[in-house]
Amino acid sequence: MAPQRNAGAGAEAELPEYAGHYRLESRLGSGGMGVVHLARSTSGLKLAVKVVHAQFARDREFRGRFRQEVAAARRVSGAFTAPVVDADPEAERPWMATLFIPGPTLAEHVKRNGPMPSPQLRRLMAGLAEGLRDIHRVGVVHRDLKPSNVLLAEDGPKVIDFGISRPKDSELRTETGKLIGTPPFMAPEQFRRPREVGPSADIFALGSLLVHAATGRGPFDSDSPYVVAYQVVHDEPDLTGVPEGLAPLVLRCLAKEPEDRPSPDELMRELRSVAASYDTRAFLAEAFIPAQRTEQTAPTGAVPGHQVEPEPEEPEELKEPEEPGTAEHGSGPGADAGELPAGQAAARRSARPPLSKRALFGGGALALAVFGTLFSLQLLGDEAQERRTTGVRTTAAAFRAWEVAPSGEQGTPQCSYGAGRLFCALPGQVFALDPDDGGTLWRHTVARSAPGGPPVVSGGLVQSAPSRGDGPAALHPASGKPVWRQDTAESGGLAVAGDTLLLTGADGTVTGVDSASGDTGWTGRIPGHGVPLFDSFAGDPLAYATSTSDDGLHTRVTAVDPRTGEVRWDARLTGMLKPVGTTGGSVVLTSADPVYGETEALVRYTPDSREVRRVALSVPLAQVQGTVHGEVAHLTGAGGRVVAVDMGALRQRWSLETGAARTSAPVADARHVFLTAPDGRLLAVDARVGRLVGQTGPRMADASDRVVAALPEPVLADGHVYAAAPDGTVFAVDGRDPADW
Repeated sequence: MAPQRNAGAGAEAELPEYAGHYRLESRLGSGGMGVVHLARSTSGLKLAVKVVHAQFARDREFRGRFRQEVAAARRVSGAFTAPVVDADPEAERPWMATLFIPGPTLAEHVKRNGPMPSPQLRRLMAGLAEGLRDIHRVGVVHRDLKPSNVLLAEDGPKVIDFGISRPKDSELRTETGKLIGTPPFMAPEQFRRPREVGPSADIFALGSLLVHAATGRGPFDSDSPYVVAYQVVHDEPDLTGVPEGLAPLVLRCLAKEPEDRPSPDELMRELRSVAASYDTRAFLAEAFIPAQRTEQTAPTGAVPGHQVEPEPEEPEELKEPEEPGTAEHGSGPGADAGELPAGQAAARRSARPPLSKRALFGGGALALAVFGTLFSLQLLGDEAQERRTTGVRTTAAAFRAWEVAPSGEQGTPQCSYGAGRLFCALPGQVFALDPDDGGTLWRHTVARSAPGGPPVVSGGLVQSAPSRGDGPAALHPASGKPVWRQDTAESGGLAVAGDTLLLTGADGTVTGVDSASGDTGWTGRIPGHGVPLFDSFAGDPLAYATSTSDDGLHTRVTAVDPRTGEVRWDARLTGMLKPVGTTGGSVVLTSADPVYGETEALVRYTPDSREVRRVALSVPLAQVQGTVHGEVAHLTGAGGRVVAVDMGALRQRWSLETGAARTSAPVADARHVFLTAPDGRLLAVDARVGRLVGQTGPRMADASDRVVAALPEPVLADGHVYAAAPDGTVFAVDGRDPADW
């Protein structure tokens, strides 16, 4: 059996034929984090095998989260989940095999058949309450219970996808700052106090899920996750259409305070008093089995009985709602407000207080009170819109802010600066912009796949990240015409280090390619590394190969001359480490917890003296991205927190909650730290005191319910800041006075 081509997300040329000793028979579906295959055990048992995408397999923090998912799934494996059969989170391509469960998800069932009648709802609620009781008994909180994570199997509902679950007794020394879940099914405390989420959050999600099953919509319904977040925290749920006998119990599940919600045992007692009999098999035979979808009839991208993560992310921040108004909110009879009688639809709309943009997202105390660590979308009213469209004059007389949509398509461009131009990439194209006014200088068409990163100038040429199945290519910066192309595609990684490209093959062989000519300079293995990951930094002539031990307790760091492949120094350091920059002859690395993947400290390693200095963070950060300017490291993480650590004085300078759900990697100069938010805002933070000093207006795509998966970092050049937004625009502002944005 030949390896299967991947038509899903992820820039992989080939998919594996085996996961461990399981032969992968066919692909069931593909998502942002991995591909799910149908496989069989030696005895013929059908399995669903999730294989992580190659790019995430190279991410240490993702490996930590995947280990957590496997551990949680094993911990709860039983009658109400898809049992884990086998897993190897330490494999070159991590994988997990669970029992294949035929049957639709609740989301698919409601989409296909419409809202459920009252008897089916009672039995569904009882089955899920029983499942949550068993999940909570082993100390796990699911935190993302939603219709697509509930399977309607022949023997009862199953809860799946423990990718963001956590033990409720987890010793996380955290405050706020990590926001994960799906807004319509998140409890108020997941927005207000995300570090204090307990089992009651799953009960709230169960209430929302029951409203969806009964009506085809949620109790808090909007096209925007930002509005839904406000409604969850402040508004009363809309239970129109929920059967009268179940509405009081559902309302208790949706209580704003966790202590006011019933436990799973209380739910089951209440439901027994409502319905005298509970025959799951008869109920499912009547309601669900005719709607089952087998692996032979599943459409491309669908996974029967198994949820595949949506396009990224996820790792692990605000997930996008499940196509409100289309697939799940508008496909069944009466599933959307527009299909209700006019009086009911109007009553539902009028039952909620009007939410103006300024009331929801205005600056000052109201935004902080409403969203806490979530959004704080300031200046989203008429003033911000005017600023966006008129091109406000900045403090520099010779420079005017500009905004262009060079591709005419939505989607966030990935950009970099070099050779006096701004170079950007979108699926299917690479283009160059004039940094003074945003004019398009040239456009080059490439294979239409998600770019692996922004184009980068190296060796005097524009190095375009390889498309799926292709090798790297170099373009002339003035014309965009191809100068050379590598025929062999890299499959283990690509890094740009000075004037050299470092291509890592799946077998760990590294090839150094001259950026100017495309000629191979050297090929070989890096001693002590299986498949090394390379990091390089502006102004540093070396590239740093890192490999973490299987238990995550040690990291081998090797400094390599990228031009020759010569090893300059080698060290085995304690912890799961990743380089983020260099300063004064030392390398600065993040140090993450090997189980949960959260960064707890920064490490400064000086190779000349072999000295290791460690600076603990006041609050651990998840999904960390970082940069070093001078002796100060700036970090961002899930939840929108920004941290500054002085690696010279070995102390944390400041920590700031930006109010964004998450942010891009930071870019810093001596005065400011710049980063972008998912809604297209560019934020500026005072680098000395950690205070937010400026931000642009949002630039969201038309489908404002979609949360951007990847956030390209801003580009800082000649005192100007260039950024890109989900609506497809690239814009420029003066970086010297963010208050004037």
